[in-house]
Amino acid sequence: MHPAEEIRGTKSRLLSKKQIILGLTGSIAAVETIKLARELIRHGAEVIPVMTQNATKIIHPDAIWFATGEKPITRLTGVTEHVTFCGQVKKPADLLLICPCTANTISKMAHGIDDTTVTTFATTAIGSKIPILIVPAMHISMYDHKIIQENIKKCKKNGIKFIEPKIEKNKAKLPETEEIIANVIRETNKKKLSNKKILIIGGSTSEPIDDVRSITNRSSGKTAISLAKNAFYHGAQAELWYGKTSSEKPPIFIKTTIFETTNDLLKMINKSNLKKYDIIILCAAISDYIPEKQKGKIPSGKNKVILELKPSQKIIKNIREETKTSKTKIIAFKLETKKENLKEKATKLLKQNNIDYVIGNTTKNLGKNENEIWIFSKNRKTIHRKDKKENLAGYILDIVK
Repeated sequence: MHPAEEIRGTKSRLLSKKQIILGLTGSIAAVETIKLARELIRHGAEVIPVMTQNATKIIHPDAIWFATGEKPITRLTGVTEHVTFCGQVKKPADLLLICPCTANTISKMAHGIDDTTVTTFATTAIGSKIPILIVPAMHISMYDHKIIQENIKKCKKNGIKFIEPKIEKNKAKLPETEEIIANVIRETNKKKLSNKKILIIGGSTSEPIDDVRSITNRSSGKTAISLAKNAFYHGAQAELWYGKTSSEKPPIFIKTTIFETTNDLLKMINKSNLKKYDIIILCAAISDYIPEKQKGKIPSGKNKVILELKPSQKIIKNIREETKTSKTKIIAFKLETKKENLKEKATKLLKQNNIDYVIGNTTKNLGKNENEIWIFSKNRKTIHRKDKKENLAGYILDIVK
């Protein structure tokens, strides 16, 4: 068994049974593709490497062979490899990922030139309507060249997708592997949320006690991140508003705005046009009570410190008020200590705020990777599910879309 099989699907099965053609061209960034190929495999993908002759001068084909478990295609033979994988055949590849892609290759693709293995694969894929994803990597002066930018536009008009490079000083570098993987998953997934604008509000609030201390909660933000990722994977224009003190880092490929306090959230609601979203999911752990902030720092050494807390404004009420004339679907979360109290509390939340769904859960799974949820709505029976948070996120989006 090739070592690549030992890691297949160890992170997820999101690319299981997906065949990804990985095209490597002559950019120095080709040295990064071993890590990329291995990560694709960890999500379940079968990776077929195709290398230009210039790419083989940057990184040896044996290294890519080791990384993928497949011998790289470095020249076209009587087997007609480009047709086998990207032609109009019964089982074509799911995606042609060209990473890194040079200015030279972009320009050739824009003008239908196929004088390398990678460009011939590209021409065949375009004709067969197989998705193509390009990740440019080059010196910034090349990337900013007006003709190169025009050629990128030409490629886009032909349905080719691009991941924007990371601009650092004078280089247009490959973005983080996490972002490339996310886009591969998105391009090979069913676009059941295509063009849907979805806002997820998650994580925890932190309310200041004095200039140093604050009161917060144990929310990790995992549910919000799972929802945002799943929405992105299925074609949505996903946006995340995320609590600053949450332990999980937000995905770099999701547009994220950070908040800290309940008042921060209220200001964001008032300044934003919430009607533009098709779906708003509020899964943040928002403080029900806010302490009266003390000036400066409360001195240490006191025998007793008494905090005075007052009820905070209900965020869900403000969201409903801002969207009442739109068709925006609103989903809220309700956390209770005991599951026996969930139905009554969820039904009350549904009616009082005229929202579409309430996802009930208990404190039992706070901070864990798994969760148990109950989905309540006005017109349906209660649905119960127990699974990993990322799987539950997909199920919730299926229900509400």
